[in-house]
Amino acid sequence: MTDSDSNVGPETVVDLDDLELSEAEQAALHDLQLSLEHVHRAYGTLLEFHHQLGHAMDRLGDAEDGLREAGYEAWANDLRDDHLPAGAISDQWTFELVEEFSGEFLEDVDAFEREVRDELADGIDHVTERRQKRRLRERAADADRD
Repeated sequence: MTDSDSNVGPETVVDLDDLELSEAEQAALHDLQLSLEHVHRAYGTLLEFHHQLGHAMDRLGDAEDGLREAGYEAWANDLRDDHLPAGAISDQWTFELVEEFSGEFLEDVDAFEREVRDELADGIDHVTERRQKRRLRERAADADRD
């Protein structure tokens, strides 16, 4: 039985039985792909942190203006000089954390996963899920015939 694979191309049909994956190879590839999905989710969380902190910094800027308007120059100057220019972590701003994570970790782990998938599964993504889909559809078709 065949299953179309969008990673290979819309006209290409992939026979999952042609993949010579041992159970251990399939399990390892599946774990690698699941871990990569979690890495991407973590990246999304990091982007959310970046955006939330950016909004907080905008509000601190508003607070600086408000303190200055209310006559509290010293506190307004503290915000301006000490807190607004400070980095979120180790003097890095969140955009720098996002760039570093994306450019140094995410890209590397994505490339590693692609290399393993290309070698083990001819580049086919989600082999375990594709096989599960096939088994469930075959089971339903068999039940319809009974």
